[in-house]
Amino acid sequence: MTGSAPPAAKERQPRRMRRPAGQTREDILNTAEELFRTRGYANAAIVDIAHALGMSPANVFKHFHSKASLVDAIAARHMETKYKGLASLDDNHPACERLLALARHLMASHRRDLEENPYIFEMILLTAKDDLRCGHRYRDIVRAALETIIVDGCRKGEFAPQDSARAAEAAFYALACVLHPIMIANEKPDILATRCEEVVRLINAALQTALDK
Repeated sequence: MTGSAPPAAKERQPRRMRRPAGQTREDILNTAEELFRTRGYANAAIVDIAHALGMSPANVFKHFHSKASLVDAIAARHMETKYKGLASLDDNHPACERLLALARHLMASHRRDLEENPYIFEMILLTAKDDLRCGHRYRDIVRAALETIIVDGCRKGEFAPQDSARAAEAAFYALACVLHPIMIANEKPDILATRCEEVVRLINAALQTALDK
């Protein structure tokens, strides 16, 4: 008597390849940014981002624990590509001219964002209370650019601050009136241009005087 044939083995389904975490993160960021751009930050939820990607909200939360953390990552990515090489602007010119060129460059860049990417302004306003890391990163980038120019100005005898780092920080906050989105959102371009020149002139005058600590 012959034994019965063994049951046919079930055909194994090929396992779905797991996407690298970095690629999934980029997909989430790209989709979130597109939804924030088209719907507005307030009207795009995590579940909408997950649905657009064909994944569960839990998978989105695994990479970004909140909408605010998405904003932080999107803004940081935006800044890293937008503000590279700030200190080298017109680096063959006198430091006082470079400071003005830097302020004008940043102001024009912010105004373009307000006009072309208003969702970024909305995100900044709605997440201001969260004290996101991207805000500190922006401050560090601009402050470093200012300090580079100030140090170079000191080396060439144009400026005389005793502490270039503190001078750069003071200059950063002085320029807030022509750089902060809230300060420039509803202002006329010619008024902003004049204000920018006056503030930079004041900064330059201060930098040319060695102040006591």
